[in-house]
This record gives sequence, structure tokens and C-alpha cells, in this order.
Amino acid sequence: MQQVIGRLRKAIDDYNMIEQDEKITVALSGGKDSALLLRGMAKLSEFHPKRFSVCAVYIDLGFGNTDIDAIIRLCNDAKTELNIKRTEIGKIIFEHRREKNPCALCAKMRRGAIHNAALEMGSHKIALGHHMDDAVETFMMNLIYEGRIGCFQPVTYLSRKDVTVIRPMIYLNEREIKGAVKRLNIPVMKSPCPADGATKREDTKNLLRELSKTHPDIKDNIFGAIQRSGIDCWKICD
Repeated sequence: MQQVIGRLRKAIDDYNMIEQDEKITVALSGGKDSALLLRGMAKLSEFHPKRFSVCAVYIDLGFGNTDIDAIIRLCNDAKTELNIKRTEIGKIIFEHRREKNPCALCAKMRRGAIHNAALEMGSHKIALGHHMDDAVETFMMNLIYEGRIGCFQPVTYLSRKDVTVIRPMIYLNEREIKGAVKRLNIPVMKSPCPADGATKREDTKNLLRELSKTHPDIKDNIFGAIQRSGIDCWKICD
């Protein structure tokens, strides 16, 4: 956990992600990334120079096969407030609209629900569990499928809702996260989404995995290029 907290703190400090006395909402999906983020942020809040508090929100997409016991145990262990929002997002996408490419609309609707839930808790800052591999995969997806250079931002201000989204996990890779979650015995749950594992992101992940066999540093090199280029506010703050 020390290594995890160190990486979180570096990302937060490098990109000025938090301000004094803020309430940070961690958006939980039930998976390993956001689960580790919650534990790490809760620990970091105990001693970071900029004092902040942590709460959590979980959006139930309404698939009907969700076991949220892991979410509740996680928040109890971290001693954090939890807001569970029940929605019909899953039914809207898969039953009513029958979307052929459901991920984009699902993500948009889920983001809106997260923002509203955070505001209900008196929080204007939301922490997401995107990590280094996510940044590299997003960059490659934009390049391959859209023909553009771009990535998500470490810090994003959304004026319409007056919320700021931060990504404190960007200095941790997926392998490190899996190892930490296993060693710390952090409870996680399997995604209930019927499209889980059958996405363009998974295809991109597999492509990078194959390239890594002959070019072991490829992910680190791409991530370094994203930072050095300064695209999408990736330039480290002075």
C-alpha cells in the first residue's frame, strides 16, 4: 500500500488535483481499479498536506445480477460514506434501445449519474480509477479508430455541472494494481455488463499485449510520449 499511496500522491501533486478541505468522491465500479483507488485515497487523506475527505458512489446499472456486498464491505473497511444510486441504464441500453455499440452511451449515462450523485453528497470533485494502461489504450484507440492524437485528461473541469474529474491512478499500471488488490485482499466483484470483454478497448489491450512481447517498454514509451507532448493537459504542473 505504501507504493500505491506514493504513486497516488505524486500524480495528485504533479497535476494539482486537489485543494485544501475538499470532499473527494471516488466513483466505484466494483472492479479492482476503483476499489484500490478508494483504499489508497482514504489512507492518503490521513496525512496529505492538503487535508481532504473521501466518500464513494456506486451506480447500479439495473442488470439485476449485481451483488453489492463487496462494495459495502470495501467502504466499511475504508470508513467512507457510500451513496448507492439505483438506475435503469442497463435496461435502457440493452432492452429498449438495443444498442449495437453500447459502451459509449452507457459511459455517458453513467457519468451523468455519477456527477449527480456526487453533488448530492456535497462534493464537486470526482476521482476515477483510470490508470497508466488506460491512458495508453485510450491514446491508441483514438489513433487507430478515429485517426486523431488524443487522450483523456488527468484533470477535467466540467462547467455544466461544476464538477472536476481527477485521475490519481495514472502512475500505476494494471499489473501493479492486480498485485496490490490480491496482496491486500481487497473485495471486488465481477462486472455484470453483458458486453464486458467484447469491446474495442479489449481489442486494443490485446494488440498492446502482443506488441509488448517484442517491445517490452512500449507502454512506458507511449505514456512518456503523452506526457512530453503535453496533449490534453498532460504537461506536468510546475
